[in-house]
Amino acid sequence: MTFAQPVVLWLLFLVPLMLAFYILRQQKTTAHLQVPGLKQFADSARTFRYYLRHILFSLRTAAVALLIVVLARPQKTDNYQNVTTEGIDIILSIDISGSMLARDFKPDRLAASKNVATEFISGRPFDRMGLVVFSGESFTQCPLTTDHAVLVNLLREIESGMIEDGTAIGDGLATAVNRIKDSEAKSKVIILLTDGVNNRGAIAPATAADIAKTYGVRVYTIGVGTRGTAPYP
Repeated sequence: MTFAQPVVLWLLFLVPLMLAFYILRQQKTTAHLQVPGLKQFADSARTFRYYLRHILFSLRTAAVALLIVVLARPQKTDNYQNVTTEGIDIILSIDISGSMLARDFKPDRLAASKNVATEFISGRPFDRMGLVVFSGESFTQCPLTTDHAVLVNLLREIESGMIEDGTAIGDGLATAVNRIKDSEAKSKVIILLTDGVNNRGAIAPATAADIAKTYGVRVYTIGVGTRGTAPYP
């Protein structure tokens, strides 16, 4: 066992000082009676009450000693865990257009996509991940991070109507590429979730895909929806 703040352990020298002070104080406050002999006291025994009066001091001393040890921050270093990671950086690019409110998934496409994305994030604890959302335009909801709790919270906050409606798939992909292109990770991946075809934006999806290829970014597209018509609120 080691201590993060070993210098604090020097305070343990206060414990014997406290003990010495207590003994001296007891000697000064204890009454003494001088008698010619001790024969008449030979059979007198110390009662439990005599020892009980020292318990409070003992507890205080033990508490001080334990507090000092805690402040020194003991750490166990004889256990090691080797973790192998793939060094993958992943950007999720999610469509939040109005059509994502269709209810062929429960409760709707967007909520179902968020649930699937949350499970995916939980299954990749050692990868850096980020989040881009797009509709009629696109923006970064969360840059690449290893703090998946923050990422999941920001994922839960996205909703349709945050930005102008439409389906700018090319812009959503291009924004994701811009966020991941300078990564030094072994593998760079974009996962694009959408339910429609590109109908807005300044960048065509094919152009954005070519840019991703130039930077060595792999793009996986997931279609959200079922065949045929779907109920819409």
